[in-house]
Amino acid sequence: MLNSQINQSHSLHNLAPIRKAFVHGDTTNHSSSNAYSPANLRQHASTKKSNATRARSTSTAGNIKAISIPFLTKETTVKCVITVQPTISSALAGVSVGGVVDGVSDLLGRSFLLELVSNDLDSKGNQKTVKAYARYEALDFNINVYTYKCDFDVPEDFGEIGAVLVENEYSKKMFFKNIVLNNGVTFTCESWVHSKYDNPEKRIFFTDKSYLPSETPTALKSLREKDMESLRGNGEGERKSFERIYDYDVYNDLGAPDLSLDLARPVLGGEAHPYPRRCRTGRKMSSKDPLTETRTLLPFYVPADEDFSEIKSANFGAKALYSVLHAIVPILDSIVTDKDKGFPLFTSIDLLYNEGVNVPPPDSGIITALPRLVKGATDAANTVIKFETPETIDRDTFSWFRDEEFCRQMLAGLNPCSIQLVTEWPLMSKLDPEIYGPAESAITKEIVEEEIKGFMTLEEALAEKKLFMLDYHDLLLPYVNKTRDLKGTSLYGSRTLMFLTPAGTLRPLAIELTRPPSDGKPQWKHVYTPAWDATGAWLWKLAKAHVLAHDSGYHQLVSHWLRTHCVTEPYIIATNRQLSQMHPIRRLLLPHFRYTMQINSLARLLLINAGGIIESTFSPGKYCMQICSDAYDQLWRFDHEALPADLISRGMAVEDPTAPHGIKLTIEDYPFANDGLLIYDAIKQWATSYVNHYYPQANLVESDEELQAWWNEVRTVGHGDKKDEPWWPQLKTQDDLIEIASTIMWVTSGHHSAVNFGQYDFAGYFPNRPTISRTKMPNEDPTDEEWQSFIKRPEDALLKCFPSQIQATQVMSVLDVLSSHSPEEEYIGGNTEAAWEAEPAIKAAFEEFRERLNELEAIIDSRNTDPNLKNRSGAGLVPYQLLKPYSEKGVTGRGVPNSISI
Repeated sequence: MLNSQINQSHSLHNLAPIRKAFVHGDTTNHSSSNAYSPANLRQHASTKKSNATRARSTSTAGNIKAISIPFLTKETTVKCVITVQPTISSALAGVSVGGVVDGVSDLLGRSFLLELVSNDLDSKGNQKTVKAYARYEALDFNINVYTYKCDFDVPEDFGEIGAVLVENEYSKKMFFKNIVLNNGVTFTCESWVHSKYDNPEKRIFFTDKSYLPSETPTALKSLREKDMESLRGNGEGERKSFERIYDYDVYNDLGAPDLSLDLARPVLGGEAHPYPRRCRTGRKMSSKDPLTETRTLLPFYVPADEDFSEIKSANFGAKALYSVLHAIVPILDSIVTDKDKGFPLFTSIDLLYNEGVNVPPPDSGIITALPRLVKGATDAANTVIKFETPETIDRDTFSWFRDEEFCRQMLAGLNPCSIQLVTEWPLMSKLDPEIYGPAESAITKEIVEEEIKGFMTLEEALAEKKLFMLDYHDLLLPYVNKTRDLKGTSLYGSRTLMFLTPAGTLRPLAIELTRPPSDGKPQWKHVYTPAWDATGAWLWKLAKAHVLAHDSGYHQLVSHWLRTHCVTEPYIIATNRQLSQMHPIRRLLLPHFRYTMQINSLARLLLINAGGIIESTFSPGKYCMQICSDAYDQLWRFDHEALPADLISRGMAVEDPTAPHGIKLTIEDYPFANDGLLIYDAIKQWATSYVNHYYPQANLVESDEELQAWWNEVRTVGHGDKKDEPWWPQLKTQDDLIEIASTIMWVTSGHHSAVNFGQYDFAGYFPNRPTISRTKMPNEDPTDEEWQSFIKRPEDALLKCFPSQIQATQVMSVLDVLSSHSPEEEYIGGNTEAAWEAEPAIKAAFEEFRERLNELEAIIDSRNTDPNLKNRSGAGLVPYQLLKPYSEKGVTGRGVPNSISI
C-alpha cells in the first residue's frame, strides 16, 4: 500500500513556492507515466477510470517494462520540489539558465522529466513508475538555488518509493542538490545531471536509505546495477566534460614531448616504474612518443561529479590553486630576467614580507581569488604581490638557525612522519656497493660517543631507544650523479642522526652526505657534526640546509603527494565503479573523497608535470616523479598507512594493550603522534559503530559482492603494481572492514592535514625549509678559489645554496594557497550526511563522533600550554595545532577537513 504519509492534506512547510516568476507556463503540470493514465482529471484520493488497454512504458531504466494498471485505481497527489544549484556564472548573470532551447522548456513547464520508481513490483513482476514534468519556479537569492516543482499522481497501491529517474530537458548539465517529496521521501543528489541532448539515458537517484546488495528491494536491483554500469565506461574514447565515467590509466601525461624532447618523461605505472593509477581521460597520444598522452592548456577531464569549479566561489581550493598556478606563477616568471639569481643578502629575503614584489596587474578575478597574496594596485602599471610573514618567523626570527628547532620540527613540523628509530649498528646501505661504493656509513661509534659522552655508550643508546634517524641515503643516492648533470642543482644521499635527551627533546649528533662514484672519482662521503669553531659551524649549517632540501622534497613527493593525493585516487575510482549510491560504505567514504580528483588533475596539469613547479623548484629536478615512483615501490604499504601501524613500522611506537591507544610511543612528547592518535581513535570508533550497524554478522561482509569487488579492484587494478604483495589486508570480517575504512579515512583527513596546512607557516620563510640545494658542499673537492671564497664570506655560500629568487617566490605563492582553508571547507565531524540523518542509529553514532572531536580541541589547547611538553610549548614556539579539528577560513595552521580538498 502507499505510504500512509502520502495524502492530499500534507504540505511541505519549507517548500512554499517562491513568488518570483521566471516564465509563464503550465502551472498544473502533474501527470503519471504510461503505467498510470495522465491525471488531467485529478481528484485527491479519488477513484478514476483508465483505459483497459495496456500501454508499454518507454522508460529506459532496466529491462523490466512498466505497464498500465487497468480499470480502477485510487491516486494521491504527491508534491515534489527539486533544488538545483546555479553555476557561478549563471548566478551572477541573473536567473536565466540557458539559451533558446532552455527558454522553450521553461515556457512549456517542462524543465525536467521525473519518474518515481516503487520498491515493489506489480503482480506480474513489472516495475511500477509514475512520471511528471517539473516546472521552473524561481531563483532564491537568499540560498542561491533554483527551485522547480511538480505534482505526481501516485496510485494508492504504488508502495514505497525507492528511486527517481531524471531527464534534463535543458541543453546544459544541471547540478541537482536534492529532490524532496511531501511524503517524507528525500533523494539527496549533489550531482550533475547531463542534458538529454548529450546523453539520452536518464539519471538514477535513490532515496537516502542505505541497502546492502542482498537487501536491495527487488524492483531496484536492476537500477542499482545499471547505475554503476553507467559510471564504468568501456575504456575507449576521449572523455567529455558532461560525463561521469570513472576508469583507470597510468600516469602517462606528465611529459610533453611534442613541445620538446627535453620535456619527455617516463610513464609511471607498470613494471619499470610502479605507481598507483589515475583517472583515464582518453586524450590522443603524442606524435613523438606513442606511450605519452597529449596535454591541454585547459584543466584535464575529471568525472562531472568531481568538478566543483562551476558551483564553488573563487576562494574554493581548486580554483584558488588554478589561479596561482595559471596566473601568479607566470607573472613572477616574467619579471625575473635572471632565473639563476639568488638573494644577495638575508635582508633581501625580508623585503618579500615587508615590501613585496611589483608585478604587472593581473586579471581582477585573480585579486578576488587571492586577496591574501595579491594586495592590489600601487599605481596604474603595478600590483604588489606581498607575502605574509609566516608565524614561525613572526614568533622567533632566528628559530630556523637553531639545532633544537631543526630536530623539533621532525616531531612537530611539516614532515613528522619520516623520523625513525635506529635499531641496528653500523648503519648500512642496501644499494649495490659495486655501483654506489662502500655500504657502511661513515658515522662511526666514536663519532656518536664523542657527541653523547657523559650520557651513555652507543650500545646503551641503542638498547634504550635513544637514537633516531632521518634516512634519505638509499632513496636519493641513485639520482645524485644525474641530478648534478642538471643546471643549477646538487644532491647527496643523506643520513641525519639524533639523540633523545633526558628532557624528551632531540639533539642532532651528525649528518652524513654521500656522493656515489662518478667520472672515475671514488665515492665521497663526509660526516658533519655540531662544531665550536667558525669553519665547522658554517659547514654544519650548510649540511643542515642540504638535509632540509632533501626532507622538503621527500615531504612534498612522498609524505604529501604520494601518501595522500596519489594513493587515494584509486580508492575514489573503485568506490564509484563498484559501490552503489545506496551502499552504506560508499556513503561512509564519500565525504572523504570530495574535491580530491579535481585537485589531483590540477597537479598533473601544472604542479608535477615536466617543467612544472615541483621539477623547477625541488632538488631532484626532472627526476622528482621517478623518485616518487621508487618510494611507492620500495616503501608504500597499505597496512602501514593507519597511524598506529605507521608509528610501529618506524619504531616510533610499540604495541601495548595497557596504553591509551593500544600503543606506547618511543618518544612520549611527539605532537604529531599524540594528537593524531586522538583523531585516529575517534575515526575508528565512528567506523566501528557504522560498520557493525550495517554488518551485524561477519558473513555479511564476505557475501557482499559489491564490497568484495571494490576491495579487489583497489588492490588488483588501482594499485595493480602491488597486487601480489602479501601484506594487503583480507576483507572477511567486520574488523577487516573497520581497519580498511579507518585507514582510508585517516589518510584523507588527519594525515593530509598534518602534512599540508602547515606548509606556509613552516616553509613560507624558505631558509627554514629550502626546497633545493643549488650548490655542493664547500669542502667537496673544492678549488683553492672556491674554498677561499667560502672562508671569506660563508654567508654567501649559504645564500647561493638556497633557492633562487624565482624559485623561492613561486614556491611561496603556491604554499600560501595550499595552506589555506576555503570558506566552504568541510571539516571532519562537521556536516551530517543526509543518509546518516535518515538512520537514527547512525545519526546517534555520528553525534558521538562529533562530540569526541569537539573534546579534542580543548585537549590540544591544554597540551600546547603544558611547559613539560617541550616539543610543543616554549619561548617563541608555534603551538602544534595542525590536528585541531576545526578552523576559520584562510591560513591558520589548524583544521582537519574531511577530504584532500587542496
